[in-house]
Amino acid sequence: MTSLDDVTRTEPLYLSVTDEREPARPGSRIQRARMPLAKDVVEAVAVSHGVCIRPVLMRVTDELTGRIRDVDVPCGATLAAKCPSCAERARRLRVHQCREGWHLEAEPDLTPDVPNDEQRDLATARADMTAARDEFTAAGDDLSSLAATEALQMTDAELRKAGIRGDIDPPLKPRRIRSTRRREDTPDLPKRDMVNTTLGRAFTGRDGQVFRPSMFLTVTLPSYGRVRSDGTPADPGTYDYRRAARDAIAFSRLIDRLIQNLRRVAGYDVQYFAAVEPQRRLAAHAHFAIRGTIPRALIKQVVAATYHQVWWPETGAPVYDDLHRPLWQADRDNREDRYAGTFVDPVSGSPLIAWDDALDAIDVATELDCDVEPYHVARLGSQVDVQGLLSGTPEADRRVRYLAKYLTKSMTEAHEPEDGPQSAHLDRLVAALAVEPCSPTCPNWLRYGITPKNAHHGMRPGSCRSKAHRREHLGYAGRRILVSRKWSGKTLADHKHDRRAWVMATLGVQDQSAGRSDTATPADDMTRERYSWRMAERDEALKPLTHRLLIAVANRQKWRAALDAAKNGQPPPTDEELSATGNGREGTAK
Repeated sequence: MTSLDDVTRTEPLYLSVTDEREPARPGSRIQRARMPLAKDVVEAVAVSHGVCIRPVLMRVTDELTGRIRDVDVPCGATLAAKCPSCAERARRLRVHQCREGWHLEAEPDLTPDVPNDEQRDLATARADMTAARDEFTAAGDDLSSLAATEALQMTDAELRKAGIRGDIDPPLKPRRIRSTRRREDTPDLPKRDMVNTTLGRAFTGRDGQVFRPSMFLTVTLPSYGRVRSDGTPADPGTYDYRRAARDAIAFSRLIDRLIQNLRRVAGYDVQYFAAVEPQRRLAAHAHFAIRGTIPRALIKQVVAATYHQVWWPETGAPVYDDLHRPLWQADRDNREDRYAGTFVDPVSGSPLIAWDDALDAIDVATELDCDVEPYHVARLGSQVDVQGLLSGTPEADRRVRYLAKYLTKSMTEAHEPEDGPQSAHLDRLVAALAVEPCSPTCPNWLRYGITPKNAHHGMRPGSCRSKAHRREHLGYAGRRILVSRKWSGKTLADHKHDRRAWVMATLGVQDQSAGRSDTATPADDMTRERYSWRMAERDEALKPLTHRLLIAVANRQKWRAALDAAKNGQPPPTDEELSATGNGREGTAK
């Protein structure tokens, strides 16, 4: 009889774990498990051809003929973890936007048009309605005032259709006025007379050639403790995680202050294209492509003098925790309104401090000249990198690609923490963000005995939906790309339309969506009203996702082959030629 030890000695292959690099036995369970799934293969092919792998299925109905067809709309994700194809397409579009506006030689023409007769007539009619509404309100005629208000709303809708932006009679919003006096611990900034330009200074060479250099600026947050080469704290016990969390939350406002100060000091309307990324120590920093040049010493002076004050109620140690938290007490007279009520202490039943009352206490203390400090003062670090660049140089092109390097990754994925100190450092920062209030409406204020702004019965400490508390955002809840309004004179949708128009012109196809609202004809309006769009329901008879992806890949191959042939001045290939060649070209589209 053979013992287990004999089997182990003579046949170790079947009792030991097979190495991953060793070939599996044909027909074994390991060999079958290693076979890729059909869905994964289709998604890999779709990604290689630039096809969205998470399309939104829309059903388009032709109201004239009654025909219904399915259209897959790209998901539009900007992170590669969700959809690599859409993320890469968005990254290329941002690269195009940055490159087009960085070294402009002419001012973008954003001058508003002169009001036409229709707009003037509508505004005149609205003036009479406004005066009538105010008379009815003053006389106490509520019925007539309500009718006049409805007429005003209809007139405002007609004004928007006529091509007017903005509100003629915007609602009044209460606003707290804070002192604009600079802090005594911050140096003052010089101020220059503003020049109505966005191009910056120009330099003329000896040969008469005019140069308009631009800049690449990098700023970051200050240090919170000594760190190692991998970005982890040398002493986690003394690392100021609370300040790091507050700076991350206020970083977007701090960047706004920096741009305001730069424009004040430079003397012209500084235009920028910025990308926000994390450092290895998980602190946010920003790269700026700035049109025009500013002296390096002046930029460093502006960075040192830039700060942002957050005037919120001061928080000390948490008063409540997850087991002992405030309770919602609804208003007995208005229980149906979710905002009617307040939070009370679970033991004494006394109401918590209201948000407005807490701010009023700060205002009163400030008026009495008390030594009141803001909730937090965010500042930039001393590390400032300034580089001058010329248009058309390889270095400028590298900087454009560097700005979009991490756009397809989240703040955490940009520097993926490994097991050990990096992962522990990330966990401690996320833990600090979990208990830190991120806005006046954040439920975390309940931990400190303060009722948040616009409180309702569903609020719980730690249940804030803001991106600032999510692990993948590292406290920064703003946009990853910051673009000034006069960077290129176009929005991102305009740049997307320009690229689509180039493709259509290259293929020799008329773009039906190229018409603008100001040049639209009644026939165009009828065409838009002819088709109705709606999202397909799950219970409807839908084709499998893999089938739809394969159809999209086939259409993508035809489109790419036709575009390549058009660029080479050749006729588009037929379906037989496309099938014979296989169109092995891979990669995402422009």
